[in-house]
Amino acid sequence: MSLLAGSGRFRFGMGMLASTAEMKERVEWSTGRHPPDKVEQSRPGTDASAPAAQQTVALFRGCVMDALFGHVHAATKRTLEANGYRVLEIPGQVCCGALHEHAGDRDGARALALENVTALAGRADFVAVNSAGCGALLKDYGHLLGTEPATRLAASVRDVSELLAERGPRTGAALRLEVAYDAPCHLQHAQRVLDAPLVLLRAIPELRLRLLPGSDRCCGSAGIYSVLRPHMARMVLDSKIASLEDADPRPELVVTGNPGCIMQIGAGLRAADLPVGVAHPVELLDLSYSSAGFYGPRK
Repeated sequence: MSLLAGSGRFRFGMGMLASTAEMKERVEWSTGRHPPDKVEQSRPGTDASAPAAQQTVALFRGCVMDALFGHVHAATKRTLEANGYRVLEIPGQVCCGALHEHAGDRDGARALALENVTALAGRADFVAVNSAGCGALLKDYGHLLGTEPATRLAASVRDVSELLAERGPRTGAALRLEVAYDAPCHLQHAQRVLDAPLVLLRAIPELRLRLLPGSDRCCGSAGIYSVLRPHMARMVLDSKIASLEDADPRPELVVTGNPGCIMQIGAGLRAADLPVGVAHPVELLDLSYSSAGFYGPRK
């Protein structure tokens, strides 16, 4: 798929799919080096014991994340456990319904929301979400369904960055990477989660982190907008790609906490032939923790 990525509509789609690969592959593509070249291994004697688990977290799996970003789910589980949460896998979950809601299918969104409330309500202290679009709708289930169980479940929903920031998070091993954070609209503007992703990333020593102009603006993905209005979506994306191209020094990675944003920005970078990778913030923390010896080799 990487070889087929480019600027035409078909090749842009291939670039979106190529951007779903594990971060290791994306770092190698953007830097030409294997990620451990950028990692400082923790010294012997580092305290690698995780805090005792006190609160339970149900991992919301969703549909796009589960199908294309299973590695982000794995990283989410590991980093939460390394910070003292007990992560539960809850059966019976379905799509959050956000894409249905975006498309005006309110009945379809409600039907899916009802299934998720039935599956998840009362099962854990929190519901962890690593997709900003899913999190925004899950937090609005009380309004969508108008029931007490839905309202209680919505109140327990947290973006993974919120849960990690609440616990610190623990400091991992150094990663010497130039990184630009790009805020997903559904995280910053809908959920009003601004600082937590930056707190997460600042737990990684020597990470050169910055916000570029326009980092708070839409990338053009916007749920299914990039599929329904590809030309307009690309126009929205162009200014973000231009900001990354003009940056000095140019980042090696863009990190953003939403699958649509990862795919849209990743495809745009490939279409512009810019050697910049895209990753979820929790993937970087996972790599830092793995290198620090907090858990066994990444799988």
